[in-house]
Amino acid sequence: MKKDLLLELGTEEIPARFISYTKNAMKSFLEKKLKELLIDYDEIIVKTTPRRFSIFIKNLEDSQQEKTETLKGPSAKIAYDEAGKPSKALMGFLNSKGLTESDIKIVDNYVTAQKTYESKKTVTYLKEIFEEMIDSLSFAKPMRWGGNKIKFIRPIRWILCLYGSEVPELEMFGLKATNITKGHRFLSPANIEVTDVSSYEKQLEDNFVILDDAKRKAMIEKGIHDLASSLGAKIIQDDELMDEINYIVEYPTALYGDFKEEYLKLPKEAIITPMKEHQRYFPLVKDGELINKFITVRNGDSNKIENVKEGNEKVLDARLADAKFFYEQDTKKPLESHIESLNTIVYHQKLGTMHDKTMRLVNLAAQYAKLSGADVEKSKRAALLSKADLTTSMVFEFTELQGVMGRYYALSSNEDKEVADAIFEHYLPRFSGEETAKSPVGVCVSLADKFDSISGFFAVNIKPTGSQDPYALRRMAIGALNTLINSKISVPLEQFVSLALENYSGKIEFDKDKTETEIMDFMKQRLKNALLEQGLNHDVINSVLESDESVVFDIYQKAKVIENFATSSNKEILDSFNRVINISKDNKNDEVNESLFAVDEEKNFYSTLKTAKDKLSETLKKKDFEGSLKILSALKTPIDLYFDTVMIMDKDDKIKQNRLNTVTFAKNMLNEVADFSKLNL
Repeated sequence: MKKDLLLELGTEEIPARFISYTKNAMKSFLEKKLKELLIDYDEIIVKTTPRRFSIFIKNLEDSQQEKTETLKGPSAKIAYDEAGKPSKALMGFLNSKGLTESDIKIVDNYVTAQKTYESKKTVTYLKEIFEEMIDSLSFAKPMRWGGNKIKFIRPIRWILCLYGSEVPELEMFGLKATNITKGHRFLSPANIEVTDVSSYEKQLEDNFVILDDAKRKAMIEKGIHDLASSLGAKIIQDDELMDEINYIVEYPTALYGDFKEEYLKLPKEAIITPMKEHQRYFPLVKDGELINKFITVRNGDSNKIENVKEGNEKVLDARLADAKFFYEQDTKKPLESHIESLNTIVYHQKLGTMHDKTMRLVNLAAQYAKLSGADVEKSKRAALLSKADLTTSMVFEFTELQGVMGRYYALSSNEDKEVADAIFEHYLPRFSGEETAKSPVGVCVSLADKFDSISGFFAVNIKPTGSQDPYALRRMAIGALNTLINSKISVPLEQFVSLALENYSGKIEFDKDKTETEIMDFMKQRLKNALLEQGLNHDVINSVLESDESVVFDIYQKAKVIENFATSSNKEILDSFNRVINISKDNKNDEVNESLFAVDEEKNFYSTLKTAKDKLSETLKKKDFEGSLKILSALKTPIDLYFDTVMIMDKDDKIKQNRLNTVTFAKNMLNEVADFSKLNL
């Protein structure tokens, strides 16, 4: 018989950042475990609040499916002794499987038996299922409590379990399951008796707990947007903040507050950051401009909402007063005056201070500017000031504002606008999908910063391994590659790497050639990710990464052209290319002896290939990848004619090899553009 099962794990407050992972991991585990146990069900739903994980298993069968297994024992030769009696090998098999001699048969010269396992009641497995579920979860800092061996992110304080309307026998973590739950911590702290699974969620809602994550989030979004609209404003949308708020409240109520207009004179980021990052408030804008109001969400109803509003306003006022003080103190002296203080910040014990890094950036940015055509002096100046804001009071308090405040302080110090913008841009992209630096100076400093870090850490043998990447070198590499693509810089990747490593020569001891090779391999591995972020097809990326091209922007351009080409309308052309590739895949030699041509079709085909190769070299030199594809596409008919009229596998080994070499010559031409065998239509 099928019934719904409900398990509620009541906990101490769970940090919001752990909830989404935990609910998904719970569901995934249960799906696998119930399948393993042959227990049928319709659906698993996990709903959460900061104080509870509620697991619904819809239409859970009350018993396992019956399981029959074919067991294979010893061979028939050794199963019986000379007298025909069961041998030790056979008896050992029977005893270990709980069988008798009458249960076995000889099949294909082996002892076999069909064993049917008794179907057990589902409730007998509940303790095993749910304890294993908790034990399967992985957290950075799990907790133990009350002598329990099993760890969880926060102590579990009560367990509710219902199978239909009955409470099954279940005891875990030193707690016995009951039909008692708890409502909102402050609005309804009394115990609540739940009569059956179907009434559970409504009973919680009556006691100020909105259990359904999606419903609660919809309430939050509607409350916030309605309130903003009533104020004639809009929130600065932040999906991550919305998700976080959803997992820190059980009964959301939106409210707004005000702050002093004088704070609007601060850089907007100095207002928004403490609001969002520290207080979880939504800033408001009107006609695109920040206004002196905010919206937040309380965990409760509207009772005494004015007191809550006043309390939030006081907390924000203290934060913004600090920001105002920091800004005024920081702008009393020019940004350049902070550079010397970078000697007090250790970048890495093997790579020196942040001041040492800054001096490397000045040199590297200048060289990158010469490569890319950017203003050399502005690039040097931006690099010199790029890290100066790290020693300011504002950035010390709000580290998220590094680069942002550097830009403001540079403008306040009458630095060139392009220099100021580059100070901000050099940190871009800070996360996947964010735009890269756009200004020529910003691009140079951004590339210098990233290649300096990657080169330095590789030089001292600190590299990403497996899932470990403590200095975010993979992210830096992808950021650098995307910057090269978006900035359309046609300079070989190895030049950037080589110049960055030269910066360390004489300062640390390392093998430059070996390190450069390692970095180039690392960068090429990351290039695939960068091209995926650019929206390119996986197969297309694989096809262009086979070439020896090292100008990242050229690889990107080529991939774009290949992607447009690799459509069903060109399938016949690609089929011809693949015919060439497949026939010559085991042959490396492309030296053709024209004196061995036995038929005119060979001579004509090779002549066509040579003419096409000369044209191809010209188009590739000009980076005209569309032109290159047109030349290769024109080879379809000659390729088809050659294969239709010439027998490659001739009886004469010399002629056969020469024909294979001709096909290999064609294949190598194709590979100059891409490995077309990687394209799957």
